Amino acid sequence: MKKTFLSKLTLTLFSTNLFFLLSPQLDACTRVVYKGPENTVITARSMDWKDEIDANIWVFPRGIDRSGNVGNASEKWTSKYGSVIASAWDIATTDGMNEKGLVANVLWLVESQYPQFNPKGTKPGVTIAAWAQYVLDNYATVKEAVDDLRKEKFVIVSDYIPGTQKFTTLHLSISDANGDNAIFEYVNGKLKIHHDPSYTVMTNSPVFDEQLAINQYWKGIPGTIMLPGTNRAADRYVRASYYINAIPQTADTRTSTA
Repeated sequence: MKKTFLSKLTLTLFSTNLFFLLSPQLDACTRVVYKGPENTVITARSMDWKDEIDANIWVFPRGIDRSGNVGNASEKWTSKYGSVIASAWDIATTDGMNEKGLVANVLWLVESQYPQFNPKGTKPGVTIAAWAQYVLDNYATVKEAVDDLRKEKFVIVSDYIPGTQKFTTLHLSISDANGDNAIFEYVNGKLKIHHDPSYTVMTNSPVFDEQLAINQYWKGIPGTIMLPGTNRAADRYVRASYYINAIPQTADTRTSTA
């Protein structure tokens, strides 16, 4: 577990900050999960964003009292697990891992449409900036998160990116120390959950159902012959899905990280 925890922590956070520094003009994120021998599980993502988001690394202990930060109707909770996260503008958790090895990553999905939030309704709200943090605070495994979040006990409330007219539209991926994976998307106001250990890749558009369909088509064309080569999210999904399985499988964390 120690090896898995450290390797996942290192690559998730390193990749986040590396791409903040090296890719300031891009707007295209990719998340992958490497699964090697001896339960070697490594989650990594690129954060390719066109503007500076003032990323910082935060370490949160367990036992913090939290709020959904959407006013009086906010969801309240106390963190069960400590976590290490990368922030955007110090108001949002974009990526992180908790002490149980659960990893959460949010990526852009322009097709996202969230349920209508009624501040006077029966369901409390959670800001989209805390979506990933809620998961890290409350769950130890992907299955535990899926089983609870499908109950939709609260509403995700989105808003505009600070200083812009760009409305925040994200989807969430999670992975755990056992190599399980899940994708959460809001399509036409409805929560769609994709849960399977094989869902090791996520990019941006289109919605995950369509990403799977596109990748299924390309599986009929061996990657050693041809792969789609543009910077479109669908093409990046196909390439990442091929290469994450084509690279050597090893329990050595230095080699597998590379």
